[in-house]
Amino acid sequence: MRNARRLILASIALVLPSCIDLRGPQPSGIEAYNAYDRPAARPINPSAVRVKVSTSRQRVYVMEGDKPLLVMPVSVGMPTTPTPLGDFRVTRKNAKQRSPDLGYATSGEKTKRSTRAKKPAGWSFKGSPLPYWVEFRPNYGFHTGWIKHTPCTDGSIRMHKNVAPKFFEIVSLGTPVSIATTQPEDAPYGSIPLPPDGGPLPDHPASYYLSDAPFSDHKPLSFE
Repeated sequence: MRNARRLILASIALVLPSCIDLRGPQPSGIEAYNAYDRPAARPINPSAVRVKVSTSRQRVYVMEGDKPLLVMPVSVGMPTTPTPLGDFRVTRKNAKQRSPDLGYATSGEKTKRSTRAKKPAGWSFKGSPLPYWVEFRPNYGFHTGWIKHTPCTDGSIRMHKNVAPKFFEIVSLGTPVSIATTQPEDAPYGSIPLPPDGGPLPDHPASYYLSDAPFSDHKPLSFE
């Protein structure tokens, strides 16, 4: 009986080390969100690049022919303010875009969310940052923003801050953009790791959005 018990304990000792995660503690919450990234490749022929958006999957596929250059999760418009469906082209790019209408009203040390039209008299206004803006229709574009697991935007398409600069570099003025409820690429490429839902995570203070920090708050740009 003692020999049998010793054999069992020895077997357990051999098995346990293989179950230990040698990577150490893994990031979670805001740390995991900030660490999130997606691989990307530069195109061989920039004129062959196509952008496909699947609103039901909240995915963007940047394709060069049949090759995916970048597959990323995004946030699209809410049912009340949907992302427009159809075929478009990139018409404008601005890495340091700010909203002309939505943002912050300030007066001395006082700050509050506001629209330009509704800011109190005598207060100044500064638009919310829309880093790596890529416009495909007037007032609609791709830009950096919190990624949530359910549609949450006013119709524009939000990208993760570490992935947005790659998208911005790959696409060009005139790049076709196809937006549909589903895309053929959903099945072969749509199942990708996601960042934590940005909704429950702590937001930045207003001072962050009033500064230039959002335009550089991302990992260094890298391609495969």
